[in-house]
Amino acid sequence: MNYDEEHHPTIKGVQVLPGYNDLINFNIAKLPSGTPIDLPVYVYRSKNPGPVLMLSGGLHGDEINGVEIIRRMIADQSFENLKCGSVIAIPIINIYGFLSFSREVPDGKDINRNFPGSKTGSLAALVAHFMTHHILPEINCGIDFHTGGGVRYNYPQVRYAKRQKGAGSLAKAFEAPLVLESALIDKSLRKQASKFNAPVIVYEGGESMRLDNFIINEAIEGTQRVMKSLNMINDAPKQALKTVYCAKSTWIRSRSSGILNLKVSSGSFVKRNDIMGFITDPFNTFKIAVKAPRDGFVLGHNNMPVINRGDALFHLGYND
Repeated sequence: MNYDEEHHPTIKGVQVLPGYNDLINFNIAKLPSGTPIDLPVYVYRSKNPGPVLMLSGGLHGDEINGVEIIRRMIADQSFENLKCGSVIAIPIINIYGFLSFSREVPDGKDINRNFPGSKTGSLAALVAHFMTHHILPEINCGIDFHTGGGVRYNYPQVRYAKRQKGAGSLAKAFEAPLVLESALIDKSLRKQASKFNAPVIVYEGGESMRLDNFIINEAIEGTQRVMKSLNMINDAPKQALKTVYCAKSTWIRSRSSGILNLKVSSGSFVKRNDIMGFITDPFNTFKIAVKAPRDGFVLGHNNMPVINRGDALFHLGYND
C-alpha cells in the first residue's frame, strides 16, 4: 500500500512533533452530575515520515478485550520506537458504555451505527462526530478491536471488505487464525473511514465482559505483523496457526426453546450433518440434534445454555 509520507496527523488543532509521544484528552460531553467525559487519545510519532495507523477499542463499551489489547501494547511500549509513521491509539471510544458495562451509550444508541454523527445530536452521534472530523481524516489505515456481543464467543478472526482498496493487504498481514470477507455496514466506523480512503479491518475475538489471554495475544501479535508490513517495526512474531479464509458466513439458529448442550466449539471444522449440539428441555421430554447445514468453520458460538426458538447458536464460515 502507498501512503502519503508527508502527512503529519493533527487532531483538533493538536499536533505531536516527530519523534515525540503524547496523551491528549478531548472533552466529549458531561455526565448528568456535571462530571466531564474526556476521550483519551495516544499519539506516537516516529522521527521518520510514514503511514498513520489507528488502533481503536471499546467502540462497544462492554467489549473489554479490545481495551486490554491496546492497554497492553501501550504498557509494553510497543509504539515507542517506530521506524517510520505514526500510531493513534484509542483504548476506549465509548467511555459511557465502558462505565456502565454496556454495548451502547446511556440513550441506548450504538455508536457504530451513528456515523458520521452530529455535533448537536445524541451521545452516540457526538462521539461519532468527533471520530469523523478529528480522527479518521488523519489516518491511512486502522484496526478496530471487537468481541462477540452478549454471550456469544468469537474465535480470533479478522473481517475485511473485499472491495475496499488496501483492506485485503491489512487482513493478509495480520494473519489471524480466521479471515472473513465482510461488507461495509452503513453508518459504521469502518464505512466512514472508507470515505477518507483509509482501510480499516475489524478484529473479533472472545466475548463481552470477559478477558481472554488467547484472544488478546493473537490480536497483539497480529497487530505487530501489520506494523511490520507497514515498515513501522523490524520484527513481529510468526503465526503458529494456519489461517482459514471464509468468503461467506451464516447463522445456525435454534428450532426449539430449551437447554443447549454444545458438542463443538469455535475454531472447529464441521461437515454437513455433523452434530454440533443438542437441545433438550429441563424435564427430559425431548432431545433435538443441531446439525451443520454444510461444511464450514465455526466462527463463533452462543455460550448461553438456556435458549429460545430462533436464537443464534453458531456462526458458520464457508466457501462456495
